[in-house]
Amino acid sequence: QRYQRRVRKAVVSTQSTGEDEEEDEGSEESEEELEEEESDCYKDSDNYDVNFDAEEEAEQLRKFREACEDEEFPDEMDTPTDIAARVRFQKYRGLKSFRTSAWDPQENLPRDYSRISQIRNFNNVRKSLLRQCSTEKTVPPGTHVDIHIAEVPLAISSSTSSSITVFSLLPHEQRLSVQHVAQARHPLSTGVVKCKEQLLAQVGFRRYIVRPVFSQHTKSNKHKMERFMPLGGNFVASFYAPITLTNSPAVLFKVEGDGSVTLLSTGTLLSCDPDRVVCKRVVLSGHPYKIQKRAAVVRYLFHNREDIAYFKPVQVRTKHGRRGHIKEALGTHGHCKITFDKPIQQSDTVLLPLYKRVFPKWHFEYF
Repeated sequence: QRYQRRVRKAVVSTQSTGEDEEEDEGSEESEEELEEEESDCYKDSDNYDVNFDAEEEAEQLRKFREACEDEEFPDEMDTPTDIAARVRFQKYRGLKSFRTSAWDPQENLPRDYSRISQIRNFNNVRKSLLRQCSTEKTVPPGTHVDIHIAEVPLAISSSTSSSITVFSLLPHEQRLSVQHVAQARHPLSTGVVKCKEQLLAQVGFRRYIVRPVFSQHTKSNKHKMERFMPLGGNFVASFYAPITLTNSPAVLFKVEGDGSVTLLSTGTLLSCDPDRVVCKRVVLSGHPYKIQKRAAVVRYLFHNREDIAYFKPVQVRTKHGRRGHIKEALGTHGHCKITFDKPIQQSDTVLLPLYKRVFPKWHFEYF
């Protein structure tokens, strides 16, 4: 019995050592595979910077820093000292309420608006045209149709692999207008995309190069411009493009230097309305110098008396929600007296919001 026990223990020990050896071999193989993968990743390390573009890298870094600053201090900027504020911001205006204040969409239009067409009551016209097309006689699905196309380029007609897509246009779809598409950022897209940057837009069956303006997707009559494409939430991209009457999907791409495209956002067509007002906001900031009950002396908001008199009708506010009006200028170095609805704190910041309407940059070509 003792001999049998010793044999059993020897067998169990040999089995355990065999399993340990197999595990060691497996771990060694996995480590060797990882080393091979790492060596494959870095085997071309000597030529890693062959296609490195220093200017592009510096531009990406600059846009990244601007995006971070805009996220931390949205639309805030220091009042310039080398030029008068009334000259630098002469195209801006103050609004008592961004949501309810009136803004005429027909004033100060750019020259590019003379090239485009506008459809009054876009939704009603679209419904009537689609209803009219649905009542007309159409070819039933599954019918064999022969289409003869004139003046086809020789490169397309002689190629056997090329395919031609044929589509028809509804009335007014050959005209240019301002197109608005509702977009949502793709989860895999994390790059910084600046406003009016050249992008590739695919709306329905048409694809073209545009320079869109990004804005918030709200129901107001005015919409705040976004300086960069938002990473989260919905937004609207506006650009010059042909009128599209059908509810079409819309996708935005970024064209890389090597010709490849990167998906940025997806969405649908919103409307084709040149009267949609997109406003750019600039916020000038100042700091309380002396506080006495509801009155305060603010500095750094302006730098001369003429600017104070120019922006005196504009209502100011603070980051803690207090609102006030400029009463008078003190001295000649830009200090001003402001009266608020309630006393403010010494650590508060006085803000002067200004608005200007912006338009898309004229750039349109089929891709």
